Amino acid sequence: MDWFRQALRDLEHARRSAEFGEFEWACFAAQQAAEKAVKALYQSLGIEVWGHSISRMLEGLPDEHRPQKYLVDHAKELDRHYVSTRYPNLHPEGAPMEYYTREDAERAIKYAEEIIGYVRNKIFRTPH
Repeated sequence: MDWFRQALRDLEHARRSAEFGEFEWACFAAQQAAEKAVKALYQSLGIEVWGHSISRMLEGLPDEHRPQKYLVDHAKELDRHYVSTRYPNLHPEGAPMEYYTREDAERAIKYAEEIIGYVRNKIFRTPH
């Protein structure tokens, strides 16, 4: 369960980044945490998955493991943090750090926690 362990570590990194006011990094780390958790779920199912879109990975799960729509919608917001949190050329002007707020970071962390909780429940409480 290396993917899941790393997801938990990335989530902790997101929380620390938010505490330090590094909101763009908090959002990116939250995205990474959720992505790695979903990849852990795929791994537990014996299915190989590639890519970085959390929402697409969730939608691609077998029916009995696919989450409700609200969780996919939350994943879509996290997906938007994959690139724009790191590259200044994706904004009209200025650096990513100027475009992210505490509220963005708190929401991203909350959504990552929800996805990690969903994955934890599927991996550790549901027989395959």
